[in-house]
Amino acid sequence: MPRIVLIIEYDGASYVGWQVQPNGVAVQQVLGEALHTLTGERCALHASGRTDSGVHARAQVAHFDTESRIPADKFAFALNPHLPKDIRIKGSLELPGEEAGAREFHSRFSVRQKHYRYSVLNTVHDSAFLSSRALHIYNKLELDALNAAAEKFIGRHDFAAFKAVGSKAATTVRTIYKSEWRREGELLHYYVAGSGFLYNMVRIMVGTMLRVGRGYEDASIIENALLNPLRENAGDTAPAHGLTLWRVQYDEFDTEDVLERNAQV
Repeated sequence: MPRIVLIIEYDGASYVGWQVQPNGVAVQQVLGEALHTLTGERCALHASGRTDSGVHARAQVAHFDTESRIPADKFAFALNPHLPKDIRIKGSLELPGEEAGAREFHSRFSVRQKHYRYSVLNTVHDSAFLSSRALHIYNKLELDALNAAAEKFIGRHDFAAFKAVGSKAATTVRTIYKSEWRREGELLHYYVAGSGFLYNMVRIMVGTMLRVGRGYEDASIIENALLNPLRENAGDTAPAHGLTLWRVQYDEFDTEDVLERNAQV
């Protein structure tokens, strides 16, 4: 049975997150209904990871198995007319499933690196256009201080101080490959790449770094939280609306390549 992989973009403002929830509409639910309309099948959708309520995705990855005769690369074209404007399929392809005889691809378990971006609008007044995409902070943020803090996260650490209370994970050790802030006009973007992330991990990392950027703390707060991994040693949880799942890398493909290829008319 073919295994179809989707690269999905969505504005998370109207959704309770990726995963189906009893308290609201989820992206997984909307996409599943569109697949049922298109194929007549109830397809089980497996994503690279959950995104929380209000979190966006530039390149979420999900897969499903289907008996549909639609060519793999045409699923993006076929699905988009059945989806709301705040969910778009940016690309689709076929990879080996459990019956293919090759190494089975899985959107979650085959991830090599996952990338997020957190956006901060650092201006006197907020923006009507960016209010659901970037956290507004009117206090001046020091880029050098933010990057001094961000650098502390690089490497393999116990991130227990940077997970939500009550979060369950087999291990809280994660490896961070990239951690940096960039100023792009009025916006400050934090880019982070890792082997995986705990529940609320990026948002707590950002909340802690913003204390450093405002001058309330220095980068030693992060060193202490990594050496003494208790939640109270880290900063606040930054709001969800500034966070975007930016890129996912696998041995089989990189979402960045798919997006770049499909951006060309």
